[in-house]
Amino acid sequence: MNSGTGIESIDAVTLATHDMARAVAFYESLGFERRYGGPASEFTSFRVGSGFLNLILERDRELSWWGRLVFHVSDVDAMYRRVVALGLHPEAPPRDAEWGERFFHVSDPDGHELSFARPLPGRR
Repeated sequence: MNSGTGIESIDAVTLATHDMARAVAFYESLGFERRYGGPASEFTSFRVGSGFLNLILERDRELSWWGRLVFHVSDVDAMYRRVVALGLHPEAPPRDAEWGERFFHVSDPDGHELSFARPLPGRR
């Protein structure tokens, strides 16, 4: 419910990074489609469905855990295999959650927690 505010959806999320080249390589290795910027840019944008995941270079600011970003994917187990094949270390293997999603978590090189999920059939 938008409580009369007119807020309809999230268009973009922006994450800070200390190393743009490393962050771009990480997200592209996971299959994210770059729309703007790149390894030498101060700002990079990836298309995610109808929205965007943005990266901004922050050289002087300390980064710390802030929460979790959830991406729906067509096949959670295939994404998990891709992540492991890249030499990354997910928190745990995919599992079916009581709230009706199959999911797993992995952190990006700057410590941002990403969750790859898919609603379970008949649960959402």
